[in-house]
Amino acid sequence: MTRNTRILLAELFGTFVLVIGGCGSAVLAGEKIGFLGVSIAFGLSLLVMAYTIGDISGCHINPAVSIALWVAKKTPTGELPFYLIGQILGAIVGGGVLYLIASGNPAFDISKGFATNGFGEHSPGGYSLFACAIAEIVLTFFLLFAIMGTTYPKFPTGFAGIPIGLVLILIHLVGIPVTNTSVNPARSIGVAVYQGGWAIEQLWLFIFAPIIGAILGVYAYKLFLPNRPSRVESNLEAS
Repeated sequence: MTRNTRILLAELFGTFVLVIGGCGSAVLAGEKIGFLGVSIAFGLSLLVMAYTIGDISGCHINPAVSIALWVAKKTPTGELPFYLIGQILGAIVGGGVLYLIASGNPAFDISKGFATNGFGEHSPGGYSLFACAIAEIVLTFFLLFAIMGTTYPKFPTGFAGIPIGLVLILIHLVGIPVTNTSVNPARSIGVAVYQGGWAIEQLWLFIFAPIIGAILGVYAYKLFLPNRPSRVESNLEAS
């Protein structure tokens, strides 16, 4: 099996788990566990996958992460399509499995929400398009800054997944009331395609805002610490 195939399959599986674990907790148990529980579920999904597929693909499981690392020359151009295809397919498959499970409950009504992201009248707290865009950009900025800092070669080996998982919990605690928290275009696509309607119409924001925030996060880190390569960068230079 080629490296690109391994990347595609690992990212597909990792993103599938993220959608089932994170979005699934919101759809199936949200009323019982609340925002805190859903936030922890997203963070745990990422943390577990970091230790499961991290050695295969780096566990991006997020197109915004892969694109930002590519812009920063940390992900080879030839590998980027395999990251993106795997992530989007994994999210859509995850959304499909979640739909099959949720629809087994006679009370399930997808029109009332399917962990989809939205702004304006579709924001959980009624936040405006501008507010939601700023939230998604800033929160994805935090995520990438944390990824860059914890993949530094001198950061304790094997521990990066913990702070990255924790920052995703923090991000969701802030973002769920605003947009249901995307910071991940694949996660948004994976449920929006089943929700349809307004979720598809508003999907553009949750594709572009996380990508912008991710790229800003990478370059802000490089601005503050221009001579401090990440472990990803060091591996590429050594290969």
